[in-house]
Formats: sequence, structure tokens, C-alpha cells
Amino acid sequence: MSRYLSSRRVQIDSARYDDDNDRASKTLDNDDADGSGSMKLRPSNSNATEDQEPFMGVKVRRKASRIRDYLGDYIDVPSRPYLMKILEKQGDRKVLFADKVLKFTSSGKMKRRILLVTDFAIYIVDPDTDALKRRIALAAVEKLCLSELSDNFFAIIIPTEYDLLMASTRKTEIVTVLVDATKSASDYELEVSLSNRFEYHAGAEVAKEIQFEEVEGGVKTRIIRK
Repeated sequence: MSRYLSSRRVQIDSARYDDDNDRASKTLDNDDADGSGSMKLRPSNSNATEDQEPFMGVKVRRKASRIRDYLGDYIDVPSRPYLMKILEKQGDRKVLFADKVLKFTSSGKMKRRILLVTDFAIYIVDPDTDALKRRIALAAVEKLCLSELSDNFFAIIIPTEYDLLMASTRKTEIVTVLVDATKSASDYELEVSLSNRFEYHAGAEVAKEIQFEEVEGGVKTRIIRK
């Protein structure tokens, strides 16, 4: 589609992989206090071998990204009544993934959110107000966009609405869960596109481009308005 820059399409292998957990030696720094959208991720310096790559060896990985079982629910959803109430109201019961993430707003601000993935939908919840901010049916997701480098960013592309740009140390698990859930629900193979530059729609009338560049000590990320 003309909406996106040329990128590489890959498929997710069925093997289990996990990104670094919360204790990993990678931090997300906001290098631009005035909000222009330039950030730097600081990963550890070691890469995994190609056969450990969930994206056919394209993605730059770290030792902590070894084959392992996914936990799925990292925030203990059943112990949080407000989350259970949200899910029950929508008729969802099976939680495939739950964790806190960073969501980027249309203005470029970072907001802490809870990401829930069920076998039918994606939920974005505000952990401060316990409010559901957004529910997206899995059937509405067209593709997932990621860079080819060692960063935490991923975009969920929803053509009928506006897209989601988020960051999580468990990005690989999130992508795998979304691909598997979509295939189970509709027998549709969700596209995963890897490129160090891609567009996403941060709002109904707001198109942005995120650019990734490997620099000494990490990955520099820049978000610009189109």
C-alpha cells in the first residue's frame, strides 16, 4: 500500500522467544526534553545467533532473548477487579498477554498503559484511572511494523482507525501472541513488516514516520510528523 514505505515481510516461527524482562540492561531515554520525539535505546552489546531469531535472522537480538516459555500475564489480571470487569463487559475471558507498556500519543508524549491481548481483541487501559481507553478487534489489524534493530518499538496498523505505536521489553512476545491469535481466530496470517523507517497514523489526521539508526552504544530513534 502507498501508505507505507517499502519494507520486508516475514513470518513468525512457532518457537517461543522472549525479549528482555524488566530487569534487563536496556533503558529508554527521552533525550529530547522539548518533546521533538528523538529518543535513544541502550541495549546490551551481545547478539544472539541467527537460529534464535523469531524474524528469520533479520532482527538484531541479545543474549537475554533466548528460547523460553512465555508467561503471558505479567500483571496477574485476575487479581485486578477493574480489568476483569472490562473484559467481562466485552465478553472476553481468555487473556493471552497482559503487561504495562509505553504508548505514544499523537502529540508525541509517552503514556504508561496496560496492554491486554485476548483471543478476540486488543485492550489499552489507563492504569492510573482504571479506564478502558481503546478496544481493537484483532480482525481490524492489518499489519505489525518493527525495525530491524535492537529496540523496544512496535506499531500496530489499523486502517479503519488510527494506529498504535508502543514500546515494550516484551515486544517479541507481543508480536508472536498477536500473530498466533489472529491466525487462530480467522486463519489469517498477520503481516509482520521489518524496516528501519516506517509510517504510522498517530491520529485521524496525523501521519508520522519513525526512523531508527544504529549508533555507538545503542539505537537512536526519531519520530517526525509527515
